[in-house]
Amino acid sequence: MAEFDAPLAPAVRLSLLDLARASIGFGLQHGRPLAAPLDECPPELREHRASFVTLQRQGTLRGCIGSLEAHRPLIADVTENAYAAAFRDPRFPPVALHEFADLEIHLSLLTHPEPVEAASESDLLRQLRPGEDGLILQEGSRRATFLPAVWESLPEPHRFVRHLKQKAGLPAEYWSDTLTVFRYRAEHIP
Repeated sequence: MAEFDAPLAPAVRLSLLDLARASIGFGLQHGRPLAAPLDECPPELREHRASFVTLQRQGTLRGCIGSLEAHRPLIADVTENAYAAAFRDPRFPPVALHEFADLEIHLSLLTHPEPVEAASESDLLRQLRPGEDGLILQEGSRRATFLPAVWESLPEPHRFVRHLKQKAGLPAEYWSDTLTVFRYRAEHIP
């Protein structure tokens, strides 16, 4: 399982949170995400990494959008995903100006997803590391993920996997030889 070389320094973590908030604020004013300041950022933020941005307001989910594969510099991934979580999450209306000050922003910086070889659901359940693994489940064009933070609300592996299947649009009891599962870890920035 791929691990992080080292967690980001506290000052770098805070700057990522500040940039996520700035991208949402910029979006409220200009209708687009803030351009990532690539020339002004530390080298670790220029590395291609995948991230998720989760927004909460008054303890309730308000948006969550991210990337499962690293395809751009981390700083750009965070600014784009922050904007998308605020304005493009299809489950919620766009964030309004009066909500902005109350938004809690959480970042999850992902490791590269690795395949999990599982012959059955019980085999998969034996391999899971609750509280650590994020999972991607795919069957044909149906795909869904749960970040490691979801273990807080679904701590039993059986329920975690069943809910993930339902999120992918599959029956809770579903299993097939063509079902693919990947796992990843995440560095969380509250």
